[in-house]
Amino acid sequence: MTSSALTSAERASRVKLMIFDVDGVLTDGGLLFTAEGDTMKAFNSMDGHGAKLLREAGIDTAIITGRKSGIVAARARELRITHLYQGVEHKLEAFAQLLNETGRTAEECGYMGDDWVDLAVMLKVGFAAAPANSHPEVIARAHWVSEARGGHGAVREVCDALLRAQGRYDALLAAACSGEMPRGLVG
Repeated sequence: MTSSALTSAERASRVKLMIFDVDGVLTDGGLLFTAEGDTMKAFNSMDGHGAKLLREAGIDTAIITGRKSGIVAARARELRITHLYQGVEHKLEAFAQLLNETGRTAEECGYMGDDWVDLAVMLKVGFAAAPANSHPEVIARAHWVSEARGGHGAVREVCDALLRAQGRYDALLAAACSGEMPRGLVG
């Protein structure tokens, strides 16, 4: 079967490293500025929990974003996302660096983006995902599109889809139901 003939679930089953954009994916894309010019962002706790579940299932996570923010660095630390690329003008270059650092192939990677700046990476990875409110050109090129909007559960949806495709969802859910969920998995 050629890679173009793979279903989104088959593509998701191969992901070993899931990469996220920030604005419009991990957040709703809104930018709040203080009077001093600092940027504030709101993150969804369920999205964060999904990223932690990926780590628990052995799927590594990364962020590649065009903006640079201490808030994003703090959120990445909280979620234990060790691969953080901020202030990236050319995301494809950061993606190549990430592949080099992790030893992963593009086919083993997933990427969730929402706008044109994400397309170059999305067209290289094995699994391209987009929030429901992404630009139409991004949606047209994604292998998988969430029902939720960016910053409102889209990341959690894609994390759940990856866990299901890799046969890990039910075991993690059972652990949560029995109270045996590992510590530190709060989003």
